[in-house]
Amino acid sequence: MEDIFHLGIKGLIRNKDGYILLLQVNPEQLRGNRHGVYWDLPGGRVKRGQTVEETLRAEIHEEMGARDVRGIKPIAMVLSNLRIPLKDGEDVGLILGVYQCAIGSNDIALSEEHVAFDWFSPAKAAELLRVKYPESFCEQIAA
Repeated sequence: MEDIFHLGIKGLIRNKDGYILLLQVNPEQLRGNRHGVYWDLPGGRVKRGQTVEETLRAEIHEEMGARDVRGIKPIAMVLSNLRIPLKDGEDVGLILGVYQCAIGSNDIALSEEHVAFDWFSPAKAAELLRVKYPESFCEQIAA
């Protein structure tokens, strides 16, 4: 039986020291969340009529308040460990396109979707992302 997937676009943002920006998910904002609080890369699902770059820019602005997103380049396409619950009780898989990018300012204003943010070493970021991302991706960013 074929599966159905949503496409999410995520931004891997590193600071000048090579640390990776992660956002801590607000579990109260996720319908059907079975994973509690976890860390994620900024981003979101593609909406009808949006391009990948438009999605990434819009989601980073919405989640973090950053308007200046630059240097966007693809680094991975992965199948998430998490599934998205639908209103009818069914769920769909999640494919994540991850793009390396930079933001023009480290002034971050979180939306209600997240409760915290921090910069982590690549090894620590990889460890925290294992809830949502496959092992192969986590190993890739830890290196």
